[in-house]
Amino acid sequence: MPVTKYLHTMIRVTDPEATVRFFGLIGLRETRRFSNEKGRFTLIFLAAPGQEDAEVELTYNWPAEDGSQEEYGGGRNFGHLAYRVDDIYATCQRLMDAGVTINRPPRDGHMAFVRTPDGISVELLQDGTLESAEPWASMPNVGEW
Repeated sequence: MPVTKYLHTMIRVTDPEATVRFFGLIGLRETRRFSNEKGRFTLIFLAAPGQEDAEVELTYNWPAEDGSQEEYGGGRNFGHLAYRVDDIYATCQRLMDAGVTINRPPRDGHMAFVRTPDGISVELLQDGTLESAEPWASMPNVGEW
């Protein structure tokens, strides 16, 4: 049987720098970037340090010559990206401090959901489980996650 290796997940973005900042808040760093002027797009690859073989590819299609920008809706077959974090409470606090809505707070000390600037759902999973703690234990869900 042939060996299959996961490479990356691609998501389309409308504001690449805002999306790079968002993923930076949960520990991902840019590994490479290139632009194709003829194709009018930029690809930005992000990964957690030490996990460069499991990337997220951000695809930014440049605005048309007339300045119009294509809008992207959520794909029916795309659920979410998931990342394990060392401290889900600290990660969620860092996101909140940067203005990110915590759609599903980590009430159980284990799982939270947030969305990228383009509305892509991201699941955060605690490495192990932390004791339930306030203010997280009492926070309600917000919007869709």
